[in-house]
Amino acid sequence: MALIDPGKKAPAFALKDQHGNTHRLSDYEGRPVIIYFYPKDDTPGCTQESCDFQASLPKLKKSKAAVLGVSILDEKSKAKFANKHGLTFPLLADADHEAAEKYGGWQQKSFMGRKFMGIVRTR
Repeated sequence: MALIDPGKKAPAFALKDQHGNTHRLSDYEGRPVIIYFYPKDDTPGCTQESCDFQASLPKLKKSKAAVLGVSILDEKSKAKFANKHGLTFPLLADADHEAAEKYGGWQQKSFMGRKFMGIVRTR
């Protein structure tokens, strides 16, 4: 599935965060929302990306924008990752990759001749 087009309505979701709280896209109605999908908690690239979002929170606060990180690992993994790196925004568990599929982030990947499904890096 392709990524959603800019200006299109974002697909709804309901996912639990690192504290076990459920977040729905509708909870953020009327606010800008930054949703980023990342492959795995506590890997070098994903850690850098998440820490960059954390560092941007003061600038984003002016616009009341919410940042939501999403990956397929469970809430326990998210809690450990957030605590280790001081991440204060919601990290959402998408264990069945349903949200990632809706947003076009779950695609076929290839590494060393092996094909598999996973979160793709895009911009």
